Parts: sequence; structure tokens; C-alpha cells
Amino acid sequence: MVKKVFGVLVSLVLGSTLLSAQVRNPGGRLTVGGYGEVALTRNFYSDNVYRYSHPGDYKDDKGHGRFDIPHAVIYLGYDFGRGWTMQSEIEFEHTGTGTAVEKEYTEAGEWESEIEKGGEVELEQFWIQKSFDPAFNVRMGHLVVPVGALNNAHEPLNFFTVYRPEGEDTILPSTWHDTGVSLWGQAGAWRYEALFVAGLDAFLFDRDHFVKYGAGSPYEFKVANNYGFAARIDNRSVRNLRLSLSAYAGNSMHNSYPNDMQGTRYADVKGTTLIGAFDFAYTGRHLIARGNADYGFVGDAATVSTVKRNLTSNNAPYRKTPVGRNAFAAGAEAGYDLLHLFGAREERLFLFGRYEYYNSYIPAADQQGYDYTGRHRIAVGINWFPMPQIAVKAEYSHRFLPSQFNPEPSVSVGVAYQGFFNK
Repeated sequence: MVKKVFGVLVSLVLGSTLLSAQVRNPGGRLTVGGYGEVALTRNFYSDNVYRYSHPGDYKDDKGHGRFDIPHAVIYLGYDFGRGWTMQSEIEFEHTGTGTAVEKEYTEAGEWESEIEKGGEVELEQFWIQKSFDPAFNVRMGHLVVPVGALNNAHEPLNFFTVYRPEGEDTILPSTWHDTGVSLWGQAGAWRYEALFVAGLDAFLFDRDHFVKYGAGSPYEFKVANNYGFAARIDNRSVRNLRLSLSAYAGNSMHNSYPNDMQGTRYADVKGTTLIGAFDFAYTGRHLIARGNADYGFVGDAATVSTVKRNLTSNNAPYRKTPVGRNAFAAGAEAGYDLLHLFGAREERLFLFGRYEYYNSYIPAADQQGYDYTGRHRIAVGINWFPMPQIAVKAEYSHRFLPSQFNPEPSVSVGVAYQGFFNK
């Protein structure tokens, strides 16, 4: 009975994409693929907008639940020959397009319209690549910026939790994609990538998400008054183990439209943004372990916060809450395949655990503090792989805030797929 229910869920997820799997090129030059997730969550804590400012009033509130389709993605790629290739990735987030509304507890519980470029249908990748040698390739167009573990491997079979790992997904753009140029290559156990992209926008930084929304744009174009530089190095010298370092640097102030602060006392404020990250992945025969540590810095954070809150119009598409000088996220997860103990060869059942700590708002000395932004989170659960391209996930998670706030436990289940359909 359980397998039948899972089979129905998987059919619903795959139904719309299996049609594209039938489009094949006999020469193997066309690549069609994708990934997607369906999730159900029950949160056993209040969703009231004042639950952090007046936690005692909501400690006995009933929980709340939600269904979601966080991501559904279609890959299309083509090999033109002579080293020229193309790759595109179209992503549908949360089943919708256009604008979304949210209740902003920091603004007296007002309803606010959240505007995203292209709504929630995004062109996450669209690039042309010329390969000269395995050690030297040039990629031009709209690119994934592989800073951090999640942006480097954001597909749902690359993490055990039902949703993307919470720490990195909170403080960094996810998936971080921007327009620019990338140089990358691989030699032996080493892989490198260096990127030149449009800079982040400081007016889209905020207290609860640090620079997460800074790579977006509410306009029909991406403002590029400033530019950013990113790099990543991976090493696989040890069997089954990848060790990685990645970083980003760029100025984020005056990267909005219109740039009408020239000639004012804020004209020289740079909002220098620096991010450094370490991550690893061990993929053994029966054991998988992953981890990450990320640290971010925003220069002139207090000034940026003042300008975007007090000197931009109320209906401007910017985030009004302050941005901290720093943010931090660290986490690790490990899973062990139990089915191999019973001789299974095709199916796998991982029992996993994850722990992470993150803080989206570490203030400068002249900024107000908010204790609830520093959180510990644990998650335990299972991932069942009936086949390598499909995972059924279930987890219990518990978010621990400082003692004056209420704990936030939840249960989530989901199903995900990932693969190429014409190979």
C-alpha cells in the first residue's frame, strides 16, 4: 500500500516532464533533463507576525501546515560541435508567477507585495560555452555563482533534508545566478572557476536574510553599476572526498535604479560585500557526509540600513529592515544506507541527521541587535531511493532559538526527482 501511494506521488511529479523525455536526438547532441520537489510540512508553533516580539503571547498557539512545490526545473542543452555548447535552465518556484504577498511583522503586520523579476518563473541558467581544453573553458551568459555548498550542488538529491539546507538558504542567494563570464577548468584532482558578474544590490539586503535577495532585480533588467567577482576551487585528491573553497567580493551600494544619490553625502558609501565559504562532501559506498561553513561581511552596514529605510520611498521595491555587518552559517549532515545490510543492490534507504547554526544578522557596534536571528537547528529522518533518480524524504526538525523565544519543531515529507531524460 505504501509503495502504491509513493508511486502515485512520483507519477504526479514526473507526469509533466516525461513528455519532454520523449524528444530525443539520435546524434545525442540535445540534452533534456530536470529536477523537482513536492513537500508537505506541519509546523508545531505559531505563525503569528508578532511571535518574536511578544513570544509569551503565542507559546500555546496551534501549529500550521502547508503543501509546496519549492522547485520544478527543466534543463535544455545542445552541443553545436567544435567545442561550442549551450545550456539553459528554467525554474518554476512555488507553482506561481507574478507577485506574491507576505505579512511583514516588522511593519506592524502590514501586508506587503513582494515583487521578483519575472515573478517566480526564472531563467536560472542561459549560457554559451567554448571549450578549448579540459583545463580551460569560457562560459558567457546567465550563470550559477557556485559560492557555498548549496549553490554548487542545489539539486534535491544533493542534500538529505526535505527543503534546502536552512542556514545557507537563509543568508545567501539560492540558487545564486547572475549574468557575466566564467573561466573554469579541471586538471587532475583540481577544478577551478572564476567569475565576473553583476554586483549585488544593498537595498535588497535585510535582517532576516542578509544578502539572499541581493542578486535579484525588481526591474526588467539587472542593474550593473557595480560588478562582483567570485571564485571556487575544488580538490578531490582523497578518494570519495571533495574539499572546496569559494568566495565573492564586490561593492553593493549604488547598484539600484535610479542611481540618484550622486552629489549627496552618501555618494561615496560603497557597501563592500565579502563572502567566504568552505564545504566538503564525502560519498562512500554506504556513507554520505557533507558540511559547510559560510561567513559574510557588509561594509557600511549601518549607513546602508539608514539610507534604504529612511531615504527611499515607501512604495519602492526595497527591503526596509536593517542589514547586519556580518552573517554566519555552518552545518553538517551524514546518512547511512541501511538496506545494504539486507543485501539490497538497487534500492537505498539512508537514515540521516543534520545539525546547523546560522545567524542572519550580526550587527555592527552602532546597530541594534535582534536575538532571534541566531538559531540552532537539528533534523533527523530518512531518504528512500527506489531508484537513483528518485528520493522519498521524511524528517523531524527542531529549531532552537534563545530561551526567551518559543522552540519551533516541525515534520516534513516530500518526494524529489533529478535526472537527464534522453541519455
